[in-house]
Amino acid sequence: MAIFSVKLQEIVERFNLIPISECDRIDGILIKTSDINRPGLQLAGFLEYFGSDRMQIMGMAEIAYLGQLGEGERQARLDKFFQQRFPCLVVARQLEIFPEIIEVSKKYRIPILQTVDVTSAFMSGVIRFLNVKLAPRISKHGVLVEVYGEGILIQGESGVGKSETALEIVKRGHRLIADDLVEIRRVSDTTLLGSAPDSIRHFIEIRGIGLLDVKNLYGVGSVKIQENVNLVINLELWDKAKNYERVGINEEYTSILGINVPSHTIPVRPGRNLAIIVEVAAMNYRQKKMGYNAAQALIGRTIGLEMDDGEEEDDDQG
Repeated sequence: MAIFSVKLQEIVERFNLIPISECDRIDGILIKTSDINRPGLQLAGFLEYFGSDRMQIMGMAEIAYLGQLGEGERQARLDKFFQQRFPCLVVARQLEIFPEIIEVSKKYRIPILQTVDVTSAFMSGVIRFLNVKLAPRISKHGVLVEVYGEGILIQGESGVGKSETALEIVKRGHRLIADDLVEIRRVSDTTLLGSAPDSIRHFIEIRGIGLLDVKNLYGVGSVKIQENVNLVINLELWDKAKNYERVGINEEYTSILGINVPSHTIPVRPGRNLAIIVEVAAMNYRQKKMGYNAAQALIGRTIGLEMDDGEEEDDDQG
């Protein structure tokens, strides 16, 4: 599996970090893990199992601990800590940065940065950012739209009508995320996040017309930067020999980056309004999430009617 990285410069810009020391080389430093460390144990001298590839964050507790040490002891502790060659150190709350920190920063050429945010808020924000940026990813040929708050990935052979369906969905008040190529990232064990490549974001291709800028045609409310992939709809030309699902008892799933996503296979033939079908599929998916399954309700009702008929026959015989 490919290993992705983020330039430290991008994190500095995203979180408005203040450069303090050795920041002339941050554009060449790559962050390859979303794990972040507060070096309490390391400053106390325990350096086993230390992740040297992690960003280091000092908050009020770490700075207060260093403040209780004498200058010589503080220098020795910081020197051992900086010997681990981590990517950078960020000091939260704009707390005091001791001269010894600046000194060892220059010695080992490790950037020192500062943020006005409190430690926990900054850490959670950076972890969320890195989880998205460093997530395993895959590109899928298809269309991603948001319908009633659900991310719907529409797939199918070229020319089956994916883009036309997406355009009709946008006209009905929903939003386009990506057309033709969808970049999907696994941001957690249960969540897939889809977006469009920067070069084709907000554009849609309609055969016979060409490229359309959906944002300019329908307004900023018609598009979205990214959305979770909640449901997959596979469009295919109608095959008379194939038996398509008619009741909905058997659940179908599509595996994307190891996560099983609920899916439907929709046969395409002239006269079918695919946009309405996608809308209904989204609403039905939301109902299932809220605990209501129409197919199971119908089966339960049928069983109830059969039981009632059986009781009436027993009464007649009695």
